[in-house]
Amino acid sequence: MTQAAALPPQRIRRALGKKRLGGLAVLFAFMLFFYGPLMYMFLLAFADSYNFPAILPNSYGFTWWRYVFDQPNTLVSITNSFLFATFSTALSFLICIPAAYVLARFQFKGRKLIMFLFLLGNAFPKIGMYTSMGIIFYRIGLMGTFPGVLLIHMLGTMMQMIWLPAGAFRSVPRHLEEAARDAGASPLRTFIQVTLPVAWPGIAVALLYAFIGSLGESVGTLFVGLPQWRTMMTEMYGVILDFPATAGAVFALLLIIPNFFLLLLMRKYIGADTMAKGFKMG
Repeated sequence: MTQAAALPPQRIRRALGKKRLGGLAVLFAFMLFFYGPLMYMFLLAFADSYNFPAILPNSYGFTWWRYVFDQPNTLVSITNSFLFATFSTALSFLICIPAAYVLARFQFKGRKLIMFLFLLGNAFPKIGMYTSMGIIFYRIGLMGTFPGVLLIHMLGTMMQMIWLPAGAFRSVPRHLEEAARDAGASPLRTFIQVTLPVAWPGIAVALLYAFIGSLGESVGTLFVGLPQWRTMMTEMYGVILDFPATAGAVFALLLIIPNFFLLLLMRKYIGADTMAKGFKMG
């Protein structure tokens, strides 16, 4: 007879109730830790007046939204952020997808080292790398220019745009490509009509992370772009330092909204299997 069978029914129900209560407590703590700051930021963004240490705002409205959008650099920074994100993602796609295909499908000396080097840029704080790049950009005249800032944004997307598509290409069954070639398709047509559609979920996730990563790029843009080029992230520093917390909450919400809708749009492609395939050295 097992220990559970030896216990009276009431004691079993009591033990299960305690376990359920403990699980609910852990879940509540988890939700409070991760979503509490977001909910508080949402409340502050729509607060007309707020006095610390009050937990909730005194009144609600759109006063600080109007204030933020009345600032001369707000719309410019939003436009620049999406401009850099779009161009850096598109150029990274054109450059990195062929490279990812080669790294996934061909065995050659130094292949794993090249893959590792793309990871190395994200293994350490980037401030040192940005400082070195700033010196080089200054010497060749790229400081404060659109191409200079664009290169910084592209650099931040390289790891995702190489590793995730490479994992997606490795997962494409070879017999599908061989069948297309046997049917008379050229290598380019096979790649476009067979390989790319099958690998698209992994590529889509890489594009998503590249776009979001570019929107969130700040330090490199500060080093290379200011004062000629302002983005939402660089403008955020000034808002937090110079204005009340309510204005900072509005700007933070402006940063979160596009990321939320992008994740919602691409949710069917995002999964643990996609990430696992992308980060195999294979």
